[in-house]
Amino acid sequence: MRLIEGLVLRPLGRDFIVTGEGLSRVDFSKVVSMNATAAYLWEQIQGREFTPEDMVSLLTARYDVDPAQARVDVEKLLDRWRQAGLVTE
Repeated sequence: MRLIEGLVLRPLGRDFIVTGEGLSRVDFSKVVSMNATAAYLWEQIQGREFTPEDMVSLLTARYDVDPAQARVDVEKLLDRWRQAGLVTE
């Protein structure tokens, strides 16, 4: 899986938003916003292939979180990103 090329993560107050230009596959009719943890994951996987397991490993290495809970959180986040068209399988 990969993030769509051309997307840019930008800070907006305490959160982050995803922007991009000329990206017809991405649904920007709704703003895609993220908290700092999701933004951390985005920054770590941007520009490379990744798996949900990679994201779980990143979370458990940085935060005091149970791997099972990290997996649930990663799947929820990836569902949001898929619905917005931000990732390719």
